[in-house]
Amino acid sequence: MNQRLTAPMVRENGVLREATWDEALDRAALGFRSVVDAHGPMAFGMFSCSKATNEVNYAAQKFTRTVIGSNNIDSCNRT
Repeated sequence: MNQRLTAPMVRENGVLREATWDEALDRAALGFRSVVDAHGPMAFGMFSCSKATNEVNYAAQKFTRTVIGSNNIDSCNRT
């Protein structure tokens, strides 16, 4: 039996339910923003993977630095 997700899921009152992509992404953005608003941008960190493409790693660091305002980004590239 295939157990892969076929749609985004959001938790409501402790229960997961299907959501639209817009709703799921809005909730994720709200979660990031609430942490930054409550604790500052240095409370956020991103870890990217050396197996991702250069473009994906670039987008991850650009997001972390410009959108979030944190330099807390690392990857396993240097190990």
